Amino acid sequence: QTIKAAGKKPGVVLNPATHVDEIDHVMGIIDQVLIMTVNPGFGGQAFLPLHDKISAVHDKIKASGRDIRLAIDGGITPDNSAGVIEAGANVLIAGTAIFGKDKSEYAKIISQLRG
Repeated sequence: QTIKAAGKKPGVVLNPATHVDEIDHVMGIIDQVLIMTVNPGFGGQAFLPLHDKISAVHDKIKASGRDIRLAIDGGITPDNSAGVIEAGANVLIAGTAIFGKDKSEYAKIISQLRG
C-alpha cells in the first residue's frame, strides 16, 4: 500500500526454487510478477527452462482478472525467448544476450528477442 501511495507499481519476485503458490496472498495488490530463470547473483548464467512455472503464474494472473505484468529475467536469449513468450511472459529482461555483444548488434538482438 505504501508503494502504491507513492504512485509506484508493486511487484514480487519468484526465484527458481520458490513455489508459484507463494504469490497467492498478494495477487490482489501487485502489478508485476518477476520470475527468475537463473539463481540471482551474477550475469551470464544459463537459462533454467521453467516454462511450466511461467505458465502456472500466467494462469494465476489470468484467473485474477487483473492487469499484472509477467516478467522473466535470467539467461534470456533469442534462442529461448519465443518459448518464454508462448508460456505467458509479456516482459523479457535480457542483459548478457544484448550487452555482451557489439553495440551495432543491439537493435538486431532486441528484434530477435521479440520474435
